[in-house]
Amino acid sequence: MGVQPTVHRDDDGNVVVPKIPTPIWKRTMDVVGSAAGLIVLAPVFAAAALLTRITMGPGVFFTQKRGAHGGETFEIIKFRTMTNDRGADGKPLPDSERTHWWGDTMRRFSIDELPGLINVLRGEMSLVGPRPFYAIYLERYTPEHAQRHQVVPGITGLCQTQGRNSLSWDEKFELDLEYIRRRSFLLDIKILWATVRAVFGGAGADGAKLTTVYAGADGTQTEAQE
Repeated sequence: MGVQPTVHRDDDGNVVVPKIPTPIWKRTMDVVGSAAGLIVLAPVFAAAALLTRITMGPGVFFTQKRGAHGGETFEIIKFRTMTNDRGADGKPLPDSERTHWWGDTMRRFSIDELPGLINVLRGEMSLVGPRPFYAIYLERYTPEHAQRHQVVPGITGLCQTQGRNSLSWDEKFELDLEYIRRRSFLLDIKILWATVRAVFGGAGADGAKLTTVYAGADGTQTEAQE
């Protein structure tokens, strides 16, 4: 792949993330794969949307700002997996009190990720790549951490085939950087196949109960669910 552009800090101390171009084979795979997936999985998509509406009320989808290619941001689309229950003050109840059996089921089998195929078709995500973390983390990245944003984020990646939410942040970063170094057509095919096996096994996918902690450059720790 030749010499890759280097992530660095500018004169103001901001982390600069040069983009590594997406190979033609990868974008072609993304367009064909996401379009085919949306067509083939349309019945599952429709059933999930209907069950979400019936069991958890209005608001089938939710969007959330995530880190993107080059350290930019985009709005990821997912099926909603928690209820809209609010307390007396009008604020949403804690996540632990808004979990729902159907939401947990969708997370276990990654059904909540299906709308992400729309992000892939748009070019905001890839089928395979580092998972896009919350946008609020971008300002906390060190240049080493920010390397994961040199490529387009993915619906699945090495992390999702080797532990998913059971991995620590350091392990996730390490696997993301490994993917960038080894990225190839064959590796993407292997990851997609391994993802199918991991999804049906449900390993490490209990995001409603597992939390991970990211220690930023300033040492701040943040608990969050992927």
